[in-house]
Amino acid sequence: MAMVWAPSRSMNGSCRRLRAPTPPAWGPPSGKALILLGPRTAAAGRSSGAGRGVRHRPRAERTDRSVYDDQPNAHKKFMEKLDACIRNHDKEIEKMCNFHHQGFVDAITELLKVRTDAEKLKVQVTDTNRRFQDAGKEVIVQTEDIIRCRIQQRNITTVVEKLQLCLPVLEMYSKLKEQMSAKRYYSALKTMEQLENVYFPRVSQYRFCQLMIENLPKLREDIKEISMSDLKDFLESIRKHSDKIGETAMKQAQQQKTFNVVLQKQNNVKFVKNVYINDRIPEERNEVELKRGFEEEDENEEEVLTVQDLVDFSPVYRCLHIYSVLGDEETFENYYRKQRKKQARLVLQPQSNMHETVDGYRRYFTQIVGFFVVEDHILHVTQGLVTRAYTDELWNMALSKIIAVLRAHSSYCTDPDLVLELKNLIVIFADTLQGYGFPVNRLFDLLFEIRDQYNETLLKKWAGVFRDIFEEDNYSPIPIVNEEEYKVVISKFPFQDPDLEKQSFPKKFPMSQSVPHIYIQVKEFIYASLKFSESLHRSSTEIDDMLRKSTNLLLTRTLSSCLLNLIRKPHIGLTELVQIIINTTHLEQACKYLEDFITNITNISQETVHTARLYGLSTFKDARHAAEGEIYTKLNQKIDEFVQLADYDWTMSEPDGRASGYLMDLINFLRSIFQVFTHLPGKVAQTACMSACQHLSTSLMQMLLDSELKQISMGAVQQFNLDVIQCELFASSEPVPGFQGDTLQLAFIDLRQLLDLFMVWDWSTYLADYGQPASKYLRVNPNTALILLEKMKDTSKKNNIFAQFRKNDRDKQKLIETVVKQLRSLVNGMSQHT
Repeated sequence: MAMVWAPSRSMNGSCRRLRAPTPPAWGPPSGKALILLGPRTAAAGRSSGAGRGVRHRPRAERTDRSVYDDQPNAHKKFMEKLDACIRNHDKEIEKMCNFHHQGFVDAITELLKVRTDAEKLKVQVTDTNRRFQDAGKEVIVQTEDIIRCRIQQRNITTVVEKLQLCLPVLEMYSKLKEQMSAKRYYSALKTMEQLENVYFPRVSQYRFCQLMIENLPKLREDIKEISMSDLKDFLESIRKHSDKIGETAMKQAQQQKTFNVVLQKQNNVKFVKNVYINDRIPEERNEVELKRGFEEEDENEEEVLTVQDLVDFSPVYRCLHIYSVLGDEETFENYYRKQRKKQARLVLQPQSNMHETVDGYRRYFTQIVGFFVVEDHILHVTQGLVTRAYTDELWNMALSKIIAVLRAHSSYCTDPDLVLELKNLIVIFADTLQGYGFPVNRLFDLLFEIRDQYNETLLKKWAGVFRDIFEEDNYSPIPIVNEEEYKVVISKFPFQDPDLEKQSFPKKFPMSQSVPHIYIQVKEFIYASLKFSESLHRSSTEIDDMLRKSTNLLLTRTLSSCLLNLIRKPHIGLTELVQIIINTTHLEQACKYLEDFITNITNISQETVHTARLYGLSTFKDARHAAEGEIYTKLNQKIDEFVQLADYDWTMSEPDGRASGYLMDLINFLRSIFQVFTHLPGKVAQTACMSACQHLSTSLMQMLLDSELKQISMGAVQQFNLDVIQCELFASSEPVPGFQGDTLQLAFIDLRQLLDLFMVWDWSTYLADYGQPASKYLRVNPNTALILLEKMKDTSKKNNIFAQFRKNDRDKQKLIETVVKQLRSLVNGMSQHT
């Protein structure tokens, strides 16, 4: 059934073997074709696909299994039914083929008839095509030319359009190159943004655009590096010019301050009257100085440059804008702040010898001011590069370092002028930075510490001045020969004495030359102390208190110490000590004028509750007391020197009949000294005279009781009595007026009673009245009498070898022994009672 044989006599009378045509669309479905297979083929299909059917057709497998599993002959029955079905289908197919066979034969016949006509048509078409090809060759050539021209025209149009699209990009890129060459980096970055955002997207398909796009990051990095290099140059530049910037800023601040002060002085200055001659008012002197300084600064005002004139800030602006455009502003800010902090540490590091000259301090301050002036400028002209919090933090760090440095270096300053210049620099430094908004209260607190140091240096300086004055003084009253010399002294020192004014020339001031010199120097000290108090933004009350406290330190410490050292010097004699006492008296009286002087300076009344008083009264009193004590000491030393010249013959049998020479010289010396004491206060002279007499009495008593003196004869006692009588006569002559009765003679009462006891030999009365308030020999100590009596007892034994053969001598010797025993019993009783 695969092939169909049919006779075709109409087609050359021959039979052809025809291949069966493809089954028509209406034929049986492909699924039934499997049913038409023969039994063998179906069985082969089952046997060959048995293994695969297990995986791919589970439902068929179940059907086959049901066929085999239902009954034992099921397979056989199934095969029989399948063969019957196949036969039925074969019959139907045969019927259908027989039905269509005639139509098929007719169609073949018609096709064979058309073949001849088709061959003729083919020949005609070929010939026609040849003729057309020959006729259209020229047309084809011209058409190709036209097509080629059209293509060229279209390409040209396309090129023009593309070039018009690319030209702005190339122009912008060329502009970028020119900006880079001209170092207009900020504009170059803006051009890059336009290229990336506007121009490059239009021509992104071209290779040159890709090259440009790839080159832009490199250009940006180059710009960053160049701008950073410019920033580093800028930082180096401001580091080098910071001192000049600071100097300019401080000069401007000083000019402004001077202008304000002069203007205020012109409006509010008040001239103080009722001051002593030549008492210059510091306000007047300072006003003149300020005006002079203001005029000088006006002359040089045109030469003063601003900060912008000294430093070109364009690199930092440019770099900031560049980094802002690049989106890396934070990196730039961190780098700038880090580098500036490093520079701040370098600026704050002082030179080791900065304290030696004021130029060292000035250079230090100008560098710091220059640094912070630049930071303040950057703060106000840029946004975000530095902030107020950053500058405050930097300033607080710098301020702590500055204060520590100034504390350390100012402690080495021993020159008050250098300390004063340092103070002025600190004030200008503080005022300058305060004008830029930096807090400077801690600097003014530091100035109070430096003020104490300044006062210390002033005290040391004035200590040397006072020492020089004392060294140059002749310690004698100031002689005056005419009215001009009198007025000169009065102009230097406020001395008022109507009696002295009435005297005729020549005459003398009671004080020596050192007094007016010291008074002038104290006022100069007040001026010097006042200089430091200026410009400290303090009230008049505080300045008054400062001046009084510093003056008190000068009086109580420096001047007092110099006076005490002067008084204790070995070469200062009694005459000089007397003059020193007189000088201190007049200096003490001048203290009220010093208080008035300070009041005139500060306009603070002395009646104010908190106004301090000058301690000159106590200072000069202490100096006088020291001088008085030194007078007493030196006077006693002089007495000791005379007493050491005594040369008694303690074994003489008879006195010389006159007082000893050393004692007469001593009395004459005391008379001359006490005449000098007439210028001293009465109590001082009286105390000195009484002290001298008491010391002389004690020295004479010690001479009698000296342990090295073993023997004393009665003749030596009588000679000693003559000397004591001269001492009593001196005391009774009233060498210093003011003593009442025989007060001065009482200094020798102990010697007098002791000598009377031995001269009269009234031992019975002494022993009988001992301890009685009305005793004649109340001042005679038993121990003293015992010592002297034993010395006389030994002399009596040695000088009277044959005394045992004379009855009177034997009785006297027994009496001496008896008295000695009784005196010893009294001494022992006193010891036991004690």
